[in-house]
Amino acid sequence: MNTYSYAIGKKIYVNLTNRCSNACDFCVRVNDSYSDYSLWLDKEPTAEEVINSFSALDLESAEEVVFCGYGEPIYKIDEIIAISEYLHKKGKKTRLNTNGQGELIIGTDVSKRLSGVIDTVSISLNAASAKAYQDICHSEFGEKAFYSLLEFAKNCKNYVPRVILSIVDVVGAEEIKKAQEIADELGIELRVRAYIA
Repeated sequence: MNTYSYAIGKKIYVNLTNRCSNACDFCVRVNDSYSDYSLWLDKEPTAEEVINSFSALDLESAEEVVFCGYGEPIYKIDEIIAISEYLHKKGKKTRLNTNGQGELIIGTDVSKRLSGVIDTVSISLNAASAKAYQDICHSEFGEKAFYSLLEFAKNCKNYVPRVILSIVDVVGAEEIKKAQEIADELGIELRVRAYIA
C-alpha cells in the first residue's frame, strides 16, 4: 500500500519518492516507518494521484501541506509545483522539507521554480562544516553538497517567503552553536529539531 499523503494533527504530509542523494545516519528510512505509516513507495505518484489522495484526509482543516516523505522531494519538482498550485487555489500553505541539494540533483534553478508555489522552505543543515556534514549525511555529491545547500538557502530568500535551516538535536551543543552562527550570517532562522527514532 502506497502512502502518498497522511495527516498528523493539522498538517498533511506528502510522500513523493524513495530516492535521496543522502544516506544520513539519523534518517527514519532505517526503520522503514514513521508513526503509524509505512512510507516506502512501490512507485512514485503522479501529481493527480497525490491530489486524489487528499480526498481521504481533512484538507479543509489542514493548516499546512508539507512535502517531505521518505526521500528527497526535489526529485519530483514538477509534481511539487502542480500539487502546490492546486493547494494554493484551495487557500492552503505549502512547505518543502529538503536537503538543499536541488541544484546538484536536477541541475536547474530550483529556488526560482519555487516562487509563488512554496510558502516555506526548510533545509536540513545538520552540521556546521562540509566535512561534518559528509561524515553524517554521506551525500553522493561529497562535501560540495554542503556548500550547495548554503547557496540554495541564500537563493531561496529571494523567492520564498520563509526560509529555515534545521539541525537535528543529536549532533551536540557545539555543532548547534556553530550552525546558529551560519544561520545568523545568512540571515536565516535556525530550527533545532528532535531526533525521531
